[in-house]
Amino acid sequence: MRTNISSGAPWENQVGYCRAVRIGNTIEVSGTAPVRDGKTVGDNVYEQTQVCLQIIKEAIEKAGGKIEDVVRTRIYVTDISQWVMVGKAHGEVFGDIKPATSMVEVKALIDPDMMVEIEATAIID
Repeated sequence: MRTNISSGAPWENQVGYCRAVRIGNTIEVSGTAPVRDGKTVGDNVYEQTQVCLQIIKEAIEKAGGKIEDVVRTRIYVTDISQWVMVGKAHGEVFGDIKPATSMVEVKALIDPDMMVEIEATAIID
């Protein structure tokens, strides 16, 4: 059975996606940018990473999971030289969980104010 978890963002219908999808015991969370109420938030990459991870946590919980169920994250940054601050925020959430992860630099994200976007996969045990 498939359950779609919407963020309520107007562009979900425009683009044809949702924040997360749960099928069985697996939850896939879409690329999550630091956006609240339609606006990019966070003055630096550390704060933006914290926002992304909080939104991911909320989506996983809406889907019936918990952050400890995350087995994989994928981190996209616009400036790889900032990896330490991104890693710091990621480690604050996942330091004990230790999911598989990757961090790659991308040319740009959809909004020039965005510095980071994160995807996650959770498997409910």
